[in-house]
Amino acid sequence: MNELGFAVETHDVWSCDAVVPLVDGTPLTELIDVFEARTKMQPTGEMYGGFIADARDAHSFQPGEGRFVLACSCGDTGCWPLLADIAVEGDTVVWDGFRQPRRKGRDYSRFGPFRFDRDQYEKALAELG
Repeated sequence: MNELGFAVETHDVWSCDAVVPLVDGTPLTELIDVFEARTKMQPTGEMYGGFIADARDAHSFQPGEGRFVLACSCGDTGCWPLLADIAVEGDTVVWDGFRQPRRKGRDYSRFGPFRFDRDQYEKALAELG
């Protein structure tokens, strides 16, 4: 079982808060960067960043298909986002079906799935605010 957390960091360009999901304490931006580099995707995950805190979709981490889990490094989800399907399976929340909508030919089938205890997941979301 994975553990969800969030890091709030200062966005390099806008000097405001940006939210980055953590999976088992590792930023999702780092996990996707390693995956994309290992599978020789260009450009690699260094294009991703956190959500600008004031502009993020409050529903992004709720169950549904094609949810934004990362924004572009510029902070805009419409620019270079990473999407995932988020499903609830009993006491587990699953992130799977990752995709990059600007590069439809990319294969993310070996990235994830990430499985979170539902209570821990909901607590992390509540702490995020």
